[in-house]
Order: sequence, then C-alpha cells, then structure tokens
Amino acid sequence: MARTYAVEDVSAQPDLWRAKPAPEAKPHYAGHRERLRERAVAGGLPALPDYELLELFLFRSIPRGDVKPLAKQLLARFGSLGGVLGASVGELRTVAGVGEAAALDLKLLHEAMLRAAKEQVARRPVISSWSALLAYVKAALAHEAREQFRVLFLDKKNQLIADEVMNRGTVDHAPVYPREVVRRALELSASALILVHNHPSGDPTPSSADVEMTRQVVEAARPMRIAIHDHLVVGRDGVASFKALGLM
Repeated sequence: MARTYAVEDVSAQPDLWRAKPAPEAKPHYAGHRERLRERAVAGGLPALPDYELLELFLFRSIPRGDVKPLAKQLLARFGSLGGVLGASVGELRTVAGVGEAAALDLKLLHEAMLRAAKEQVARRPVISSWSALLAYVKAALAHEAREQFRVLFLDKKNQLIADEVMNRGTVDHAPVYPREVVRRALELSASALILVHNHPSGDPTPSSADVEMTRQVVEAARPMRIAIHDHLVVGRDGVASFKALGLM
C-alpha cells in the first residue's frame, strides 16, 4: 500500500521563509543637533566656530533636517556672521532654504545685538566710551547695502540724546542737508553732534565729497554754537574718524 505524505504549504507562512527588509538607514546627520547642543553646554558658546553658532540659532527656526550646509552657505554668501545678521530679509530670502521665519529670526537677533550695543553708548558720555561707540556704528552700518547718513545728537554732558537716520541714498551717495541737521539739533536741544555714514563698497576712506559735506555742516552749526565732534565713515573694513585723520 502506497504511503502519502503531507506537504506543508510554505506560502502560508511568508514571515518564516522570506527575507526581512533591512532596517531603514538613518540620515548622516542623525543626532547631530543633540551633540552640538551638548558641546555648546560643555565647552561654552565662545568655543564654537561661526557656522556652528549659526546652526544652533537656525535650529529654532528650522526644527527638522540638517542646517549645517545652510549655515555655511549663508556665511559664504554674506562673508561673515556680521554680514549674515546685517543682511536684509529680502537678501536672506535669496538663499535657498531660508524661509520667512528664518529670515525674520536672524533680523531679530541683529536688532537685539544693536540695542545691546546702543545701551553701552547711551549709559556714559560718548567721548569716554569711544570704543563702544565704534562697535555700535560698525554693527549698525558696516553691512548696509545702501549709503545711509545718520547723526548722533549729544547733550551738554556728551551723552546720547538720539541716534537718527537723516537720509538714505544709493550704493554710493546719500544726500545731506546741513540746515536740516542743525534744525533737528535745535529741536532736540543738542549741544554737539557726531556725523556718521557708511560706504557700502567696504572701504571707509573719506572721499572729497565727504570732506566738503562735513565742512558745510560745521559751518551751518557754528552760529548756533553746536559742536561737531567727529564724522565717522563706516565700512566692512573698519571705521574712519575725520578727527583722527586730521580732516576736522
């Protein structure tokens, strides 16, 4: 009598015979945010290079993904951390990966930095806190894309009354009206002024037009007994002082 044998249907048990798919590979940047935060806490923020400092800030604006390439791209596009913060929202948005939220957050950081720097100038007589003043005007104007003319109005103790933008212009010229400068000084009861403008080219060397404009403001202010302490020209390469250069 022939024997019969049962044959197990393996198709009914696929999990036992079929190869299981390999686990999904993690992205190369997995865990990077946590490691960077730990390094910042352990070694302190001053120990981080600029691109990692920028990364940490971008974590807040861009909650997922690898932002290291974006941080490096921003620094390459604008030249420095100061250049990134000084760029306008429109300029920041031209960099792929920078949305409205990230651009606005970077500008908020820049504004906070400016206000902190201005506090250092406002608390003491400007003449005795000159290094703080230079740091402030450089932070405010070194990366402006268009020329801007502003005036620091001082009281009798040489303390800051107001810092006002008197005019904005093109990439190489901002019109200045000496009578308007003096009129505003009288409105604020200012006793002295410091003129400030920027050179978007980056070179703070005063031009012949800068020298002539300064002379006109000095002459307009003299009958009103308003002193012009200095004229500062700001560029990415530094700050030039008319007084230090012997131009006034």
